[in-house]
Amino acid sequence: MRNEPEINRAGSVPIHMQQSAGVSFRFAKADDAETIRAIEFEAGARFASVGMTGIADAPPMSLSVVERKIAAQEIIVAVDSDGTRAGFLMFEPQPARIYIQELDVLTSHAGRRIGAALIEEIAQLARSRGLMQLVLSTYRDVPWNAPYYRRLGFRDIEKAELDDALIARRDAHIARGLDESKRVFMRRDLG
Repeated sequence: MRNEPEINRAGSVPIHMQQSAGVSFRFAKADDAETIRAIEFEAGARFASVGMTGIADAPPMSLSVVERKIAAQEIIVAVDSDGTRAGFLMFEPQPARIYIQELDVLTSHAGRRIGAALIEEIAQLARSRGLMQLVLSTYRDVPWNAPYYRRLGFRDIEKAELDDALIARRDAHIARGLDESKRVFMRRDLG
C-alpha cells in the first residue's frame, strides 16, 4: 500500500514551501469547479500578449471534466489567506509518473511563487505514491511556459525519448489543433 500525504481536517495538503506564506493547498472540492474554470480562462487570456489569440479566446474546460477531476482528487488548489482560490494544478497519475495537465495562477497573485509551490505539492504527492517523475507538455518559447518550468528543474524530453503514452498525447494535441512544432514535452526527476 502506498502512503498518501496526510490531509488535515480542512482537507488541505500540507504546505512545504516558505515562499508561499499565506497560501494553503488542498484537493479541490465540488464547489471549486466554477472557480477553477474561471482561473483557467483568465490565465488563457494572457496568451493574447504573445499573439496566441486562439488560446486566449478559447473557452475553459467543460464543467463535467473539472467535476470528474475533482471527484478523482486530481486537482490541487492554492487558497490565499483571505479564502481566494488563487491557482490550481490538474494532474493525471500514470503508472510510473504524474502528468501535469494544467497549472494556472490568477494574474493578481503572480510573482508570489504559487505556481512553484503547486509544483512542489505535486512532487511530494508523487513521491508519496512511489512515482519519481513529473511530466508535462507546454509551449517552448512562451516565457511563462517552458522557460519557467526549466527554472523549476524540468528538462526538455527529446522527440526520440518520447514513450508510447507521450506520443499518443502529442497525437491527441495535434488532433485538437495544437501546433506541436511550438510545444515541448518536459520532465523533472524526483530522485
